[in-house]
Amino acid sequence: MSDADCGFTRSGHRFRYRAAAIIVEEGNMLLMGNDRDGFLYTVGGAVQLGESAEDAVRRECMEETGAEYEPDRLVAVQEEFFDWDDGTGTVWRCQEVVMYFLMVPRGTMELPPHRSDAHGAEEHTVWVPLDDLHSHLVVPGFIQDVGSWSGPLVHRVCH
Repeated sequence: MSDADCGFTRSGHRFRYRAAAIIVEEGNMLLMGNDRDGFLYTVGGAVQLGESAEDAVRRECMEETGAEYEPDRLVAVQEEFFDWDDGTGTVWRCQEVVMYFLMVPRGTMELPPHRSDAHGAEEHTVWVPLDDLHSHLVVPGFIQDVGSWSGPLVHRVCH
């Protein structure tokens, strides 16, 4: 977590305010994975001080994929509580508030060559067919039901 991120750590606890992108192109969802964790996750990261969640999700898309994406609409707000091993042997009790934005499709699944990392683990992007999402471990799990989303904003609390 950088000094600019909206978050803090205290007594084994970690809080972060995040923005995440739900990117769907040609019936496939763009997800991230890394060399350390055994699951896939959405593009996204910390909102920085003085930054809107929409600006943060644009920035995170560029940082993690090398491509420009624009938010279409906010589809979900999730409060997440979980334990996280940072790879150094320290396990944090985490609390995050995450704004999930459905992004405007670019009309292509091609991404420029790009590298990013998550806390020292090299990340990679993967396109997963929407019909195949349930055969992967995707965090958060509600992302797997993107095809059935309609209507108003969803608020979720997950422990």
